Amino acid sequence: MNIETKPMEPTADLVDSFSRTISYLRLSLTDRCNLHCKYCMPDDDTKGLQVLQHEDLLTYEELLRIVNIAVNMGMNKLRLTGGEPLVRKGVMGFVASLAKIKGLEEIRLTTNGVLLSDKAVGLYEAGIRKLNISLDTMRPERFKSITGVDMFHKVWKGIETAERIGFDVKLNVVAMKGVNDDEFVDFARLAVDRDFQVRFIEFMPVGSDSTWKEASYISSADLKEMIGKIGVLEPLSGCRMDGPARVYTLDMPDGRQGKVGFISPISHHFCETCNRLRLTSAGRLRACLLHDKEADLKSLLRGGATDEELRALIRQTILDKPKGHTLADDKINCSGQMSRIGG
Repeated sequence: MNIETKPMEPTADLVDSFSRTISYLRLSLTDRCNLHCKYCMPDDDTKGLQVLQHEDLLTYEELLRIVNIAVNMGMNKLRLTGGEPLVRKGVMGFVASLAKIKGLEEIRLTTNGVLLSDKAVGLYEAGIRKLNISLDTMRPERFKSITGVDMFHKVWKGIETAERIGFDVKLNVVAMKGVNDDEFVDFARLAVDRDFQVRFIEFMPVGSDSTWKEASYISSADLKEMIGKIGVLEPLSGCRMDGPARVYTLDMPDGRQGKVGFISPISHHFCETCNRLRLTSAGRLRACLLHDKEADLKSLLRGGATDEELRALIRQTILDKPKGHTLADDKINCSGQMSRIGG
């Protein structure tokens, strides 16, 4: 594989129509997953969702070409998502190739943790240092109800393995009223007891078959009020916003501290600071999670496009990035499935 990279500083190519600099690319490696979370993937039997075939996915060579072009434009941060990215064959070699790209400063992986205990060492050796692990409950029976499989203990083993190896770990908790709201305080305590940040994500309506309903929604303000009953939440001063999360220290009465974050796409959206593009597992470039407008990057790649033509499409997608979403106005512009867009 012959890949040449000439890293550049961010340029006007990365600035959108609202003066946001786009420095972060999210790659969905596959829409397949070894869990079946209700809010992410609809029931295959009733909704007719067909997973992509191998030939429908961008090859690793194609993905590396796109990442190199993006880095040459000035992007310096990458996240690997899915589906579940670790179910795709050859992912370790792909990560190792990514880690060699000069100018790519950070590679983070989002995983459900099922395969993590077996793959954590390999990921660390390949160059990954930062993991986001999705976990919506710490109760095995509830985990089975939410995900459709009985794998809580395997996921927890993966989390402990990652912590022991030395990964920077963040736990992502989708907050759902009537589903896991009786565990939010326990998750906050976990951030004090263990060496990782716990981040609470407002449940949002993504996909035409979303299970979202208003009765399941709980705002970050309500979450903070609940967690504030066990300790004092203090915004991290002098610290830039951690991606979309607003991060706080949780100071406990016994003097211990932890870090908790709140991601509020509905009650306090972060669109004005959004710095990302998404490349879906179907090979389509998407400027906003919650808007369905996409650019067909795969067809251009496989049609013999030059690097300059690919760069132009990336640039146009950045220019087309909307100012923000309209969830608060009950205008849902996202009918795509999260498993394919990339969580």
